[in-house]
Amino acid sequence: MPATIVLGTQWGDEGKGKAVDYLADGMDFVVRYQGGNNAGHTVIAEGRLLKLQLIPSGILYPHITPVIADGVVVDPRHLLRELDELRRTGVDVSRLRLSGNCHLIMPYHLELEKVTQRFLGRNALGTTKRGIGPAYADKAARIGLRVQDLFDQKIFREKLEIVLREKNAILTKLYGRLPLDGDEIVEEYMDLAGSLEPYVADTSTLLHGALRDGKSVMLEGAQGTLLDLDKGTYPFVTSSNPVAGYALASAGFGPKEVQRVVGIVKAYVTRVGAGPFPTEELGEDGERLGVRGQEFGTVTGRKRRCGWLDAALLRYASRVNGLTELFLTKLDVLSGFERVPICTGYRVEGKQFDDFPPHQSLFHKAEPIYEELDGWMEEVDEAKTFEDLPKAAREYVRRIEELADVPVSVVSVGPAREQSLPAG
Repeated sequence: MPATIVLGTQWGDEGKGKAVDYLADGMDFVVRYQGGNNAGHTVIAEGRLLKLQLIPSGILYPHITPVIADGVVVDPRHLLRELDELRRTGVDVSRLRLSGNCHLIMPYHLELEKVTQRFLGRNALGTTKRGIGPAYADKAARIGLRVQDLFDQKIFREKLEIVLREKNAILTKLYGRLPLDGDEIVEEYMDLAGSLEPYVADTSTLLHGALRDGKSVMLEGAQGTLLDLDKGTYPFVTSSNPVAGYALASAGFGPKEVQRVVGIVKAYVTRVGAGPFPTEELGEDGERLGVRGQEFGTVTGRKRRCGWLDAALLRYASRVNGLTELFLTKLDVLSGFERVPICTGYRVEGKQFDDFPPHQSLFHKAEPIYEELDGWMEEVDEAKTFEDLPKAAREYVRRIEELADVPVSVVSVGPAREQSLPAG
């Protein structure tokens, strides 16, 4: 069976958890391929509200094997807490598989991110302070510790001693902090190793075998395309690559295995933290979008900035990911607006751009070019089919398809799994 990739097309927070939960029904494996516990998925299913950060959304299905692949950075303390919370709600977590190649978030990563963001002051990037960036930096510098290192105390201690010399020098001499104790870290992480060991596997071999045996595999990304380290609005991005290409590198199989690439797009746009946002609505409409959409971060609780749908950025996301279809979320939030604008391009210093401008300075100055569509007054959260939606709502969906040149396969009109309407 070919694999499916599911990812965000905006600045994250598109409703990927709900989308993956809905799409996972026919899957055998659901794989998280990047990020860490800096991303959150809120899922409402069978009357339960679950906020997942590291564990793939497919954990709720008893027939699915959830996998955390190589490209994820893992705070073992957080992962074990999340597993405990799921157990308490009655979820069977024994099927989870964790790659031994995942890099570990260490105590010094948390400490360093905290002090460096404080040092940057008004220029801080607004990170979640979960140690994600420093962990990826150490991975690139080839001094990171991995999950598999937990099961050889000699290797773990040797690697830790080398890296801790540098980290403690930075903490003490540059930031005036106390040094971290290597023996305490070894003791804590060796204790964690026993609890993690039942879940650790060679996930690349596992997934390759599953595809060979005709099983269906879904790869889910965290954050969104515009937060990609290479393809996003750098430096206001995450520390990994949410785009489709990285899903394959993390999972450990090639592009010939992939048939569907599903882009999750919210019916409007939000972003958290600093960075350019051409369609941001700072007036009453933006406030209304935030209130109706309950736009607060799953991980941080921070209020999200809200604005109108940006079709220029959606076309860009379609191009860099090779999208085959769109899953449109939160259409219900737009009920009650008399007119609904869609950004179709930008003006920058008298020049028009129909795509993501090639230079960050241009994007920071970009003024949206809007096309206004009729809104609808009716609430749509109880619609059972796409045809039940008001005519203006259906036309809004079809216009998104035209502007993105990608078909919309599903429309979400509420947070529950059942509030998903096939639109194809």
